[in-house]
Amino acid sequence: MRRLLIILSITFLGCTTKNSDQSNKEPASTPSTKSDKIQVLNVGFFHFGATSDASKVDFDENNAREQEEIRKLSIQLAKFKPTIICLEYLPEIDDDINKAYQDFLKNPSELNTQYGELSMVGFDVARMSGLVKVYGIDNHMNYNYSVGDFIENSPELTNAIDPATYLEITNNPLRAYPELEKRNNNFENLSLLEKIALINDPKMLDYSLNANADKLFYVGIDDNFVGADQAAIFYHRNMKIYSNLNRIKMNKNDRVLIIMGSAHTAMLREFMQRSPKFEMVNSHDYLK
Repeated sequence: MRRLLIILSITFLGCTTKNSDQSNKEPASTPSTKSDKIQVLNVGFFHFGATSDASKVDFDENNAREQEEIRKLSIQLAKFKPTIICLEYLPEIDDDINKAYQDFLKNPSELNTQYGELSMVGFDVARMSGLVKVYGIDNHMNYNYSVGDFIENSPELTNAIDPATYLEITNNPLRAYPELEKRNNNFENLSLLEKIALINDPKMLDYSLNANADKLFYVGIDDNFVGADQAAIFYHRNMKIYSNLNRIKMNKNDRVLIIMGSAHTAMLREFMQRSPKFEMVNSHDYLK
């Protein structure tokens, strides 16, 4: 049984601005505006290439069939008509990423696999949307989301907070949602579009927060807060990611596509649900 990747993603991509070269693009539908807030399509991904994440998905980004599915997914996301595309890479390497994007624009028939889903999907959606630049919003912080497992596997240590709940979340994360669990157990047999749609199910996004941070609230040794302390670093990292998003100059006419690992997607969802600035669209409208 293979468990779906929903651990944080440390990838490389960003946001974009308009490009006068409209050639070689797929047609995209014209979306309607819901409010005066900035519309956001916030989509979680697993990593297409190598990753340091604890959970991984078998995926060959160089396989012709996989690339065909990637192209279809990009066409779906381009229907959102983004004016800004934000991806998971550090702002410090913005010049390198955008050079790679400009190189891709010269030969868009060949997907750029260098940065996994960020360059394969992000670059192609940017191209179809007529954008000239992408921006990274990621931030790196070191934390140990496996500290609970370390305690459980160390005979000399005892989880003094709530080991039963921690282990329930670890071993039976979708027990209350049998249909999702069934789909998740069949993950490897799903199409790419079906995989991304499953990852972005609201309950799966909740699970990704549990897997990366919230289950650590049930972990501690003696009277310390070792689990909560590590979870706080994860929350802090995502606060900085959200702050990087807000550094980008935009107005109510902009439409923002965010492509990140699903744990970041889930956390950004929490921030934007309360935001007076952003309004998220239903990602499943673009994952059909």
